Amino acid sequence: MKVLDHIKEAKDTLISFEILPPLKGKGINAIYEHLDPLMEFKPSFINVTYHRSETMFKKKVDGTFEKVEVRKRPGTVGICAAIVNHYQVDAVPHLICGGFSKRETEDALIDLNFLGIDNVLILRGDAAKNEASFEPHPDGNRYGIDLLRQVGNLNNGIYLEEDIKNGGMTNFCMGVAGYPEKHFEAPNLQTDMDFLKAKVDAGAEYIMTQMFFDNKKFIEFVQKCRDNGIDVPIIPGLKPLSNKKQLNILPKIFHVDIPADLSNAITKAKTDQDVEKIGTEWLLQQSRELKEFGVPVLHYYTVGKPKIIYNVVKELV
Repeated sequence: MKVLDHIKEAKDTLISFEILPPLKGKGINAIYEHLDPLMEFKPSFINVTYHRSETMFKKKVDGTFEKVEVRKRPGTVGICAAIVNHYQVDAVPHLICGGFSKRETEDALIDLNFLGIDNVLILRGDAAKNEASFEPHPDGNRYGIDLLRQVGNLNNGIYLEEDIKNGGMTNFCMGVAGYPEKHFEAPNLQTDMDFLKAKVDAGAEYIMTQMFFDNKKFIEFVQKCRDNGIDVPIIPGLKPLSNKKQLNILPKIFHVDIPADLSNAITKAKTDQDVEKIGTEWLLQQSRELKEFGVPVLHYYTVGKPKIIYNVVKELV
């Protein structure tokens, strides 16, 4: 079932979760152990992130180094299939530009279609760790909107091979990312909004936001979207704070602000258990306010902290 259909049929705010594929070497039970407690809340869908390969240098016997590409978290397509089969819950794989050719992307989409998975979240993705700025695969998509158009083409039966005539049409519901505090590469919020509007005009059916900790910024973002003619559903992405290191790490990596009240409380906390309690209470309050505001879905980034998410949603529902 498509994300958009879940939203249209909902009588109340929906719940959804997002997970990371386990590190290479771990089995599917790592996913089940993470998700099992959360299934109590009957999530409408579960997002699975996609990770590009990383460049590493492996020392050879002769002392020289060989450049190799390693994907530390493979398996997104298989994990989505496992989630659908094991839980009978819709899975939403992330698709990214970085590290993938257009043909690899098309093959992944064909596999997803064969598996009956009809949702994708389309992202440009981040720069590789060894790159100062994002560089696409030589034969890949440079921008998120290019990837969006490729998925849209496949929905219309248009394949990369021009000799494929009357190709089978896929039926993917396409989501894209939104940034309540502006994408860090955009010169200003209006430019970022223009790019987002272009994606919606190109076929994006809903927006899922980057994490934020100030609901006011999300509400202002929603209003600005509406003022700019963006009328698709906007889903807030929510993440708990659980340790003091995140006060520096999250703004640096994700370019988000942490409100003074929250950062001051965490700074004064004596232990990570105290921080976890503060983060839980903040996330619960965020969730209540956003539900009252009327968001279609509360989407929780569960990364490594399913217990906090469980405690929040348990109180919420």
